[in-house]
Amino acid sequence: MSARSARSVPGRGAGGRGAAAVAPATEPVLRLQGVVKTFPGVRALDGVEVEVLPGEVHCLLGQNGAGKSTLIKVLAGVHRPDAGTITWRGAPASFADPQAAMRAGIATIYQELDLVEEMSVAENIFLGHEDRRLGFVRRAQMARRAREILARLGHPEIPPHRPVRLLPAAGKQVVSMGRALSHAARLIIMDEPSAVLAHDEVANLFRIIRELTAQGIAVIYISHRLEEIREIGDRVTVLKDGRTTAANLPARTTPTKDLVSRMTGRTIEYVFPRRTAREPGEELLRVEHLSRPGEFADVSLSVHSGEIVGIAGLVGSGRSELLETIFGARRAAGGTVRVNGRALRPGSVGAAVRAGLGMAPEERKSQALLLGEPIYRNVTLAAFGAYATGGLTNAARERAEAERVAGQLDLRPRDVRRPVGTLSGGNQQKVVVGRWLLGGTRLLLLDEPTRGVDVGARAELYELIRELTAREVGVLLVSSEVPEVLGLADRVLVMREGRVVHEAPADELDEGTVLDLVMAGSLMEEAAV
Repeated sequence: MSARSARSVPGRGAGGRGAAAVAPATEPVLRLQGVVKTFPGVRALDGVEVEVLPGEVHCLLGQNGAGKSTLIKVLAGVHRPDAGTITWRGAPASFADPQAAMRAGIATIYQELDLVEEMSVAENIFLGHEDRRLGFVRRAQMARRAREILARLGHPEIPPHRPVRLLPAAGKQVVSMGRALSHAARLIIMDEPSAVLAHDEVANLFRIIRELTAQGIAVIYISHRLEEIREIGDRVTVLKDGRTTAANLPARTTPTKDLVSRMTGRTIEYVFPRRTAREPGEELLRVEHLSRPGEFADVSLSVHSGEIVGIAGLVGSGRSELLETIFGARRAAGGTVRVNGRALRPGSVGAAVRAGLGMAPEERKSQALLLGEPIYRNVTLAAFGAYATGGLTNAARERAEAERVAGQLDLRPRDVRRPVGTLSGGNQQKVVVGRWLLGGTRLLLLDEPTRGVDVGARAELYELIRELTAREVGVLLVSSEVPEVLGLADRVLVMREGRVVHEAPADELDEGTVLDLVMAGSLMEEAAV
């Protein structure tokens, strides 16, 4: 029996977590009843109901804009509810500020980790409640206690004196969890904790979560990845439009279609658009022996019109760096990139765009969008010169063109004068793709196109990508999610340690084979013997 299948939720029958199992709990550690939070013009929470048991992983599902972020901030003491009750450990509670929530035993680990990069691991763990004596910080004692906490989390190798900026994403997350434990947290809220983690790092995160819940600590886990919820979750609460549409569903056995319909209010098959067999069109992109020392080496590939080529690989395999180099955001040390048979000037984004390339980068908020600017200005950004005369822009024409694209993409809300930073993740991604549609892009490079995007918006993006190929656009796609690569791509390239180690039609591969190839390749090597 696996470690996951041996788990049971406190209060839901016999069983438990082995020798460290928590005694069954009959009372929730946290209960929200009728919680309401209103902002000017928006009712973000509209009578939310949630209960969390000690020692369970309670998953919170919902589309972007469903109210998850507001709910987190209410529990963290950032917002005060306008109505409803919060019961914490059997007593009514109200948290005036984040410090009050932390003192009560509720710790929040946000998707954008709130660590001070230049401070040490120990200083971050005890930030705001440093060990002091006679006004002086006792750094040696803090370092000792930090080592104890890190060892409890299974990471004794992280030095307490190391600056946080030198840690990888997984290490920073461990430090955030260490801060929670330094406050003796009884509930830890994790917002998209796996978004920046590689496959092996996610497995380690789950190990830590299991150890925490075995000690009776409750976890609220928020993720768009349903496979993670199946793996680590005990129960699920679903939000839609600020309301609870389902509560306390079993995480492992509730059908996906039920979860999706609760999230969206309509039935959506969580599947990839059906591929229609077709001959690839003309060659749009040919990459030959492309290299950047320390990132990738000797990569060759091609993309044809109407074709999706997927690249699978772990974080650090060189996949994102490869896309950025093809697009000219990085300069290659060797090799060539040809578009429609003509070599691109290395390290020139302008040359790539003029040749018909567009790119949606992984970090859309920092690399692709002007968050404070209106939607229409973001949509027209790549073709800005077409709307300028004598140094002045024709804003009315910009808006008209952006409205046309917004209609094609089913952008919600449709008001293109709205700041793009107010949109959900899925709609922001539509804006980035729409920018290149407006510019007549023939080849689109997509890096983690559905990262941080909810299930309903994912289905819409998948359909959009398929519609692009029907218009003879070629797509080169990078994704950490193997099912996504296999479900969308016509051909798949697998990268490991900066090299392409395998290429095959998508229908000749399965998830297990691809995972083996990206991690070690042992199964393929054995098959070849």
